[in-house]
Amino acid sequence: MNPLLEQRLQSHVNKLALDIGERNVYRPTALHVAADYIRTTWQQLGYEVHTQGYYAKGVWSENLEIEITGSTSPGEIILAGAHYDSVTGSPGADDNASGIAALLEIARLLSGSQPARTLRLVAFVNEEPPFFYFGAMGSKIYAQAARARNDDIRMMLSLEMLGYYSDQPGSQAYPPCLHWFYPDHGNFIGFVSNLKSRQALKKFARAFAARSDFPFETLTSPAFVPGVAWSDQISFWHAGYQAIMVTDTAFYRNPHYHRASDTPEKLSYTPMARVVDGLANALATLVKAQ
Repeated sequence: MNPLLEQRLQSHVNKLALDIGERNVYRPTALHVAADYIRTTWQQLGYEVHTQGYYAKGVWSENLEIEITGSTSPGEIILAGAHYDSVTGSPGADDNASGIAALLEIARLLSGSQPARTLRLVAFVNEEPPFFYFGAMGSKIYAQAARARNDDIRMMLSLEMLGYYSDQPGSQAYPPCLHWFYPDHGNFIGFVSNLKSRQALKKFARAFAARSDFPFETLTSPAFVPGVAWSDQISFWHAGYQAIMVTDTAFYRNPHYHRASDTPEKLSYTPMARVVDGLANALATLVKAQ
């Protein structure tokens, strides 16, 4: 257990979901305050923050990026990202203040490390409707630019809802038929990929298991299965990169998904801290010299 990590994660979620609240292009001031909070937090940790800005529905929108440059293979990139906007009508504690809180604390945990490969962390804007899939989705803008530069992104992790857990029987649901193969307790973290990313999924799961005892489940699935493609990993799949979603399984577990009731006190920060610690350690493994 890491009480300080728990406190920091909860503080980030409170800031984003309570103090700032609903944040999207329909509430541009809140969206910009959230971006500034992320930027300032990273700058206070000593990182140089790069901005990829564009207009969406007339609102200035920013993807924010930091990186720890690799010492021997800097062109090989492992990327973790999370979106900081919330859906209309929701303060978005789990979706996705929890993912941003994890991203901020991974940056803190790995600050000062000297990896062989480059670790890149990105806070994406405009993941939620009306941008998802068809519109000016932040991760879509980012992934297309990365492909145009020929960035060698070996693996992308999409941190999508990391804070909701339950030990109650029947607290976990699944797409049709999958319940026969997975537990009915919502007390694990899920690693999900499309078929083309299955090797990356296996590699990441091994790295996580080697550095954490937190329970996890993996799923490699066609993207049309409901929920499998519903986050920023889809932008990287479309750009030809291998990408994995890390998730508490969203609406398959959390009854507050996309609701006004998605508030910070609903989250479980002790298991969330264990997950974030495991993610940081797994990323450290993936970027070290092989």
